[in-house]
Amino acid sequence: MMNQKGGVGKTTTTVNLAAALAKRGRRVLRVDLDPQAHASMHLGVEHEGPSVYALLTHTNAAGEHDARSVLADAVVRVGPRLRVIPAETDLAGAELELASASNRHGRLRAALELLSRGEGGPDITLIDCPPSLGLLTLNALAAAREVIVPMQAHFLALQGVGKLLETVSLMSQDLNPALRVAGIVLCMHDAQATLSREVVADLRGFLEQASGTDLPWAGARVFDPPIRRNVKLAEAPSFGQTVFDYAPTAAGAEDYLALAADVDAETDRRPDEADADPAPEVVVVDRPASAPSADAPAAP
Repeated sequence: MMNQKGGVGKTTTTVNLAAALAKRGRRVLRVDLDPQAHASMHLGVEHEGPSVYALLTHTNAAGEHDARSVLADAVVRVGPRLRVIPAETDLAGAELELASASNRHGRLRAALELLSRGEGGPDITLIDCPPSLGLLTLNALAAAREVIVPMQAHFLALQGVGKLLETVSLMSQDLNPALRVAGIVLCMHDAQATLSREVVADLRGFLEQASGTDLPWAGARVFDPPIRRNVKLAEAPSFGQTVFDYAPTAAGAEDYLALAADVDAETDRRPDEADADPAPEVVVVDRPASAPSADAPAAP
């Protein structure tokens, strides 16, 4: 989940989309890569052990990157199918610490690959990026297969999406050739506003122009439905809950469940790649968060 503009609903979308996908029966891992740790706070996760900071910076006695030894303790269970790797404020210093480190852009990818190889690994991993283009965001882009852009239907936000897509294009040429843009999620949306309708029309037209090209956003689209402006979505974080726990009948809960169905349908079911030297199983520590479960039980 990426947008270099702050305040567009990125963290709200990451948290509630992850919970909605878990409710649909998917095993979901949500990674908080923002030093503000808002996605972690949203779920009431209190940091007790290693965080994503340790996954990026921990080294062994030989000075080599070693995510394996801290990975199990960094994963927090917050629901039957929802796990979180939380952030902490120390993450702000990771960019300086890793400035001259080896494989500094691929450290998150290495850690997540260990999880995906373990038994019971996630079906979907959602990464909440900081609202800036630095080493943390580059780690996310190097690890991801797809980028989803949460945005508001405002003119300046539309201009920012163009710059963001240029960044994704550069990453796909160098660090991650498989990277593509899955689409746009409209947040805090007012479908009745003339400006909103004009911006959405421009956005759809821009994406359609890329159809048939080799651009990373050639297959991107605007996901349905847009997320309506809903006060319950703004209130839920203060209780350390997703909207499904705080106000399960609210418009925000309805919208994110419908969005999860749309995103789930678009998710590629890529077959597992053969690995001659598979990593050992990663045991996830069931360390409950302080808030109630972010995921109600669902049929398997």
